[in-house]
Amino acid sequence: SEDVLSKDAGECAICLEELQQGDTIARLPCLCIYHKGQVFLRMDIKFQKVAFTGCIDEWFEVNRSCPEHPSD
Repeated sequence: SEDVLSKDAGECAICLEELQQGDTIARLPCLCIYHKGQVFLRMDIKFQKVAFTGCIDEWFEVNRSCPEHPSD
């Protein structure tokens, strides 16, 4: 299900960027959370922001299980 993160929650296991308060996330049945929708990454060069589609959306294009619990 899609949700907005209420507090910082560590690192996204797909993109390795921080899951920050206010990010749109997907919470899977196993309770793992990943970026969903458009995500902005801060680049070190000139502190520019780069957008890409949500981590879990891209993951589910080729996989049907949680990245951290593939046997579930």
